[in-house]
Amino acid sequence: MTSASRLMSGIILITVPTIQYGGYFLLTSLMNRNSGYMDNALRQNFFRAGHAHAGVIVLLSLISQMLADSATLPFVLIWIVRAGIPLSAILISMGFFISMGPPDAQAPNGTVSLIYVGAILLAVCVLTLGIGLLRPAA
Repeated sequence: MTSASRLMSGIILITVPTIQYGGYFLLTSLMNRNSGYMDNALRQNFFRAGHAHAGVIVLLSLISQMLADSATLPFVLIWIVRAGIPLSAILISMGFFISMGPPDAQAPNGTVSLIYVGAILLAVCVLTLGIGLLRPAA
């Protein structure tokens, strides 16, 4: 494992407690009848999606760090991939959580666009990494 992979993996692992807190938040919202969480199906779906995307993309981020060590890409592109995939987890999750802030929200607010920005960033980064892995070593 390169020092870049070690650095990024360490940073990514430090973010895991925020995902754990999201799970705690969902659990307490389910348990507290006064939270209003169970009264809004759209909010439930957005919060579950935000939590699930965070966990899955963080795992993908960790795997991608090791894969980036073997990719044949320019230095700048490797670092865009290394940082972009975990950043997409943040953007997508934030978009799901922040866009449905008030318990009585009937539609997502403008921050829902963070989901799309994060999804595009994720797609660009994983495609770039995939291409870098398919290219012959220099």
